[in-house]
Amino acid sequence: MTQTIALQINNQFAGPLKKGYPLISKDAVDARKLPAEEGSLLRLLDIHNRFIGTGYYGLQNKGIGWLLTTDANEEIDTAFFEKKIKKAIQNREAFFNNPNTTAFRAFNGEGDGIGGLTIDFFDGYYMVSWYSEGIYSFKDAVYEALSETVNYKAIYEKKRFDSKGQYIEQDDFVMGTPGEFPLIVKENGMNYAVNLNDGAMTGIFLDQREVRLAIRERYAKGSNMLNTFSYTGAFSVAAALGGATKTTSVDVAKRSLSKTIEQFSVNSIDYEAQDIKVMDVFQYFKYAQRHNMKFDLVVLDPPSFARTKQMTFSTAKDYPKLLMDTIAITEKNGVIVASTNNASFGMKKFKGFIDQAFKATNTRYKIVEEFGLPKDFRIPREFPEFNYLKVVFIQKLN
Repeated sequence: MTQTIALQINNQFAGPLKKGYPLISKDAVDARKLPAEEGSLLRLLDIHNRFIGTGYYGLQNKGIGWLLTTDANEEIDTAFFEKKIKKAIQNREAFFNNPNTTAFRAFNGEGDGIGGLTIDFFDGYYMVSWYSEGIYSFKDAVYEALSETVNYKAIYEKKRFDSKGQYIEQDDFVMGTPGEFPLIVKENGMNYAVNLNDGAMTGIFLDQREVRLAIRERYAKGSNMLNTFSYTGAFSVAAALGGATKTTSVDVAKRSLSKTIEQFSVNSIDYEAQDIKVMDVFQYFKYAQRHNMKFDLVVLDPPSFARTKQMTFSTAKDYPKLLMDTIAITEKNGVIVASTNNASFGMKKFKGFIDQAFKATNTRYKIVEEFGLPKDFRIPREFPEFNYLKVVFIQKLN
């Protein structure tokens, strides 16, 4: 039986929670009153002991849990999770009926009413990601609800809540018939190889789907394209299929070579005609400048935080400098795809980074297109700050 405790919310945080703001901030409560273990239900009260809502205790980033309901009589049980999952699946009917895209987000945390939980669909397979011990304590109810709602080949999971908020290494298979990997999924007709049981990553970031399509349809043709922090080369595949004359993919991880070759191969692209470099991106910029290399299209999608032997990088502090290095190797009228998934700042600040970098290099620019999260990554409409993805297509004018 899940423990329920009453918890008083500091006055300044009560109003937003009453309006459905989903995150229970660390500053909203007296930490001494928190339960000993994550997973307890929290009956949230204002300073006059009036009911605000029911949430759960689970440590994640800036919060100590998530609001689940503002209905005082609603039970948090299997039926609750089934109702939420069923509604999320119905909202994505168009995705399930699209044979050209067979990988997408089926349930997006707070946007679908349960913060700390996401469910991705990969051509009949489901991958559930848990972002705190608190939400994971409800796993039996969630898996029962999911299996009652959808037909599946298999269900896999990612536990992303070790002491540093990272992925916990394990066999990720949960139930069903284990898949044969790599699994080939479609995205707007492009093929991508994914593995749902090979560590933290699957081989593709689903939230960049619209960006890859834009690159393929509007920016790739005839370009010499550079893909930095390239991971498995998904952007490079989109560019090659869109008619890029050549792509260069750069990532420091050794496995990026074999993974990028795999992505090109499942699209019948000759990977030997492309350039794949296992190299520190920051060193590659120096190398490119020394050799007077220039690119028509550059994708800049760094991790929020990275540490190499030479340096520590944080998008919140270092993105302008990284962009300045990128401007130096971009052709006149070339396009830089500047991207970040850092949730600690919004689009306005990100555009400030862009402006700062171009002014520092005395370069004129024009923003030609911008993207946030696609439709399947639902966010609470009233709270756009949960739209963490920021992508800006910038044309360098001189």
